[in-house]
Amino acid sequence: MSDEDLGRVAAAQNGHVLHITVDRATKMNGFTPEMFDALRDALTALDETEHLWVGVVSFAGSHTTAGLDLPRFAASMRGEGNTAATDDRVDAFGMSRRVRKPLVMAVQGVTFTIGIEMMLGADIVIAADDCRFCQMEPKRGLAVFGGAHVRYVERAGWGNAMYHLLRADEFDAARAKEIGFVQEVVPAGQQIDRALQIADEIAKLAPIAVQEIKRGARVYLASGEQAAFDEIPVMRKRTANTGDFAEGIASFRERRAPVFQGR
Repeated sequence: MSDEDLGRVAAAQNGHVLHITVDRATKMNGFTPEMFDALRDALTALDETEHLWVGVVSFAGSHTTAGLDLPRFAASMRGEGNTAATDDRVDAFGMSRRVRKPLVMAVQGVTFTIGIEMMLGADIVIAADDCRFCQMEPKRGLAVFGGAHVRYVERAGWGNAMYHLLRADEFDAARAKEIGFVQEVVPAGQQIDRALQIADEIAKLAPIAVQEIKRGARVYLASGEQAAFDEIPVMRKRTANTGDFAEGIASFRERRAPVFQGR
């Protein structure tokens, strides 16, 4: 099959930012197994490459994704065939392994099912004002498989989560911002540039400190308030003993912008 049939995922580095682009635009970015595999590789490269500090995921064409190319996944969903080997790479939904570094996602147009679940697995989402969101699996006889039953509650609270999950309704970018799914809504066509701008802002900060903040916040979600408070001495030790902390103090004294090295 051609790349157009299978879809492709491209990754381009710009300084400390890795921009990942998902492209099967002729099929409304309907996901194939090959696309998930390539996205895992790109996200794992972001996670494991020392000089990459921030990731941006965007989607080619007018739409984020119409969801899964269902015929390509039907057999595996039914549990047919060989059981896949354990995959320790970062996954697109952040369920089995989440990227340690900040991840910004830009979405536009149709953003259905896995599109919502992937963006809720990111840290910051920039949405075009033409976005259409729908967790439509119940309309196809399916439960949700990419973490929506957790992420919706995490971001929007129980009532808002059930309001959309159980109705499988369509909602717009304004509603998504209202319930915390997206952080900014911009005119269609500006979402990728804005996501890259935010990534550049983050990349100017001390990367170890940024990663520790994200890690500590995840401790809270996984284990609760006290566990997160108990983690503060570890966060302090990991950051206060870095060269970047010394650079932060020096730049403050010298009244200049800091130049962090990630060590």
